[in-house]
Amino acid sequence: MANAERSTRKTKQGTVVSAGTMDKTVVVRVERLTRHPVYGKVLRRSTKFKAHDELNECREGDRVVIAECRPLSKEKSWRVTGIVSRAR
Repeated sequence: MANAERSTRKTKQGTVVSAGTMDKTVVVRVERLTRHPVYGKVLRRSTKFKAHDELNECREGDRVVIAECRPLSKEKSWRVTGIVSRAR
């Protein structure tokens, strides 16, 4: 039952923007493409999420997958589930 519940949680992929300032926390920027309501031009919009990184293994520039979880602090309710690619 627990596995079925976890699979319904939202996941997002983004880039780590800040990793060194907070302990066990990274800031992940997730970009999405939307159309302008009047002109139709495709716009690149981004949202920043604070995510829990238990082992402090993420560095700035890494591509990571984050998953929704219970609130861990006032602003942190996402958890890093995997690193897609490392920064150069």
